Amino acid sequence: MPDWSTRPSLIRYGLYPASLLYAAGWRAYAAMYAWGLKKPSVAQVPVVCVGNLTVGGTGKTPLVVHLAGVLRDLGQEVVVSASGYGSPRAEAASVAPEGELNPRLWGDEPALLREALGPGVQLIVGRRRVLAARLCEEHFPRAVLLMDDGFQHLPLAKTVSIVLDPEPSNPFCLPLGPYREPRRSGAARADLVLPGRFHLRVGATEFADHPPEEADLLCAVGDPARLRRGLAEAGVHVVSERILPDHHPLGDPTVLQGLGEARPLVVTAKDWVKLRLLPLGDRKVVVASYRVSIEPADEFRSWLAGRLDEAESSRSGK
Repeated sequence: MPDWSTRPSLIRYGLYPASLLYAAGWRAYAAMYAWGLKKPSVAQVPVVCVGNLTVGGTGKTPLVVHLAGVLRDLGQEVVVSASGYGSPRAEAASVAPEGELNPRLWGDEPALLREALGPGVQLIVGRRRVLAARLCEEHFPRAVLLMDDGFQHLPLAKTVSIVLDPEPSNPFCLPLGPYREPRRSGAARADLVLPGRFHLRVGATEFADHPPEEADLLCAVGDPARLRRGLAEAGVHVVSERILPDHHPLGDPTVLQGLGEARPLVVTAKDWVKLRLLPLGDRKVVVASYRVSIEPADEFRSWLAGRLDEAESSRSGK
């Protein structure tokens, strides 16, 4: 994946015409819904979507975990919809079984969400979000469907859309920049953009054990720079690292060659759900993670509760 953390180089500006063409194609697609030529499906349950305007990691999954807790504190039953990217279950949509999920079958993010959320939150996995909403209506009709990603999936109407969009260094659409759709119009579609009225507080990197002084690093997430910063802030010196593409299956033991033999091996929680299926030998693996929250917390809770109350009143005709 290109480095979009800085403005494009002069060489990459050759992609500017393709970026303009991509943006025009998106505007034409969105216009079909805006002008009523296509009608989005409206679910009979509230749909809260956590999305972003760019490709790559912006911290959607930690935010989904936080929002699930906020919704449950508001007395809501929560069902999470995840795409299961790269897994066999991604093609349609299905209700995940209880218990630990195999990431090779269900995807790394659903496996991580199951561990982070526990048995009190059901999961529906698959990229067909309209079908996911119908499954939620059928099996969990009193729940809020919390979508991990899917803001650009216009066939399903959202009750509340919360979009992560940190200030960009590269504001262009694909393939010149990271944006999935033009930034200004995308932000205008969202109910809430972070940062903005509220801000996202990112906690310090946490470890299941004491952070090691020196470690090797294996990472297959969208924004490895965040992990590097967190390790540096925790005083961990990374001696050797292997950075792989986001959602890499980590299914081949050769990914471990040369790592974690002389020093502890640090991995993310998302990578750990896949890596633990491999024979690790005597390696000491340290799992790093972080939590996020939306602040000011009380004001945000009131805002979200109000949006859900408005949607409920609209559905009941009050």
